[in-house]
Amino acid sequence: MPYWRLSTFYLCYFGALGALVPYWGLYLQDRGLTPLAIGELMAILTGTKLISPPLWGWLADRSGVRMPLVRLACLLAALSFAGIFAVQGFWGIAAVMFVASAFWNAALPQMEAMTFNHLGARANRYASVRLWGSVGFILTVAGLGWLVQGQGTGPVPWVVLALFGGIWLASLVVPECRQGHQGQGEDSLRLLLRRPEIRAFLAACLLMQVSHGAYYAFYSIHLKAAGYDGIAVGGLWAWGVFVEVLVFLRMHLLLERFGARRVLLVSLALAVLRWVLIGTLVDLVAVQILAQALHAATFGTFHASAIHLAHHYFPGRAQGRGQALYNSLSFGAGGAMGSLLAGWLWTGYSPAVTFGAAAVAAGLGWLVAWGWVDPARRF
Repeated sequence: MPYWRLSTFYLCYFGALGALVPYWGLYLQDRGLTPLAIGELMAILTGTKLISPPLWGWLADRSGVRMPLVRLACLLAALSFAGIFAVQGFWGIAAVMFVASAFWNAALPQMEAMTFNHLGARANRYASVRLWGSVGFILTVAGLGWLVQGQGTGPVPWVVLALFGGIWLASLVVPECRQGHQGQGEDSLRLLLRRPEIRAFLAACLLMQVSHGAYYAFYSIHLKAAGYDGIAVGGLWAWGVFVEVLVFLRMHLLLERFGARRVLLVSLALAVLRWVLIGTLVDLVAVQILAQALHAATFGTFHASAIHLAHHYFPGRAQGRGQALYNSLSFGAGGAMGSLLAGWLWTGYSPAVTFGAAAVAAGLGWLVAWGWVDPARRF
């Protein structure tokens, strides 16, 4: 298995996410955009996952190859994002974000499928590769936090562009690996989606990402308004992902001992707690440290268990489309809905109401997962 080549891709990919998620909202705010506009633009960033991953997944499953498509998507993402330096105003920024994020979001589900193909029978070791994405996120968040503190948000788009270029370079050295099995009847996505446990799984993932909308769009703004400086903001983001890395190191043991269903349920329950803490006790540093430590559950254990279930639910030649569907409905539709909802609530009400709605969404996701995702394996 080309461990380091796969890991480098994740390092750069989630390093770019570490620049976009904590600091892009602040960058847009400094360009004079309103909270409602910021919520709408962040919705574009995730909303393109509804379009490009299914298209790229269909092309990959039809052609039988993935890496050429991944490389093309990464190159076009970098080239199109460079347009951010030439545009002004909401619609210009929206156009660049739409095109660049469409290609950027197309690459990851196919790389996830490629990673599982390389892992083969060792699928529960996925987290040992994915953890390097978290390392990239931490390094970017910490380094960019220091830059933002001293120079403002001007360096943010340059860092994103450099990391987009790094993603493309990393994709050039990852070899193709065909799936090892194709069972009869595994190819029809329509037939698979008739299964209630798969529909419930996708619904729970969507609701979890709806709950993250306020966090991704407004957490940094929320902290800055409460008096945290740039270094503290970056430090809290980095701390959350650092704890996530520690969990990833033992994720295969958690899955072997408790199973993906139980890990998914605990992750959703802890998300409810996390959003309540962030929304109501932002002034208490110790509480925010605890809330950020829960990122290990709301993203780390949740994503690892969800990607494991997606790999199980969508085998054979449905693999690329299945990973794309999981990515599109959760991070795409869920992320876009969450960002839009957060923008409206933030503008019309308060941070407490916004994060309270996020907690409700996570709670609904828990109920769906408890009732229908592999119900035969209840506690």
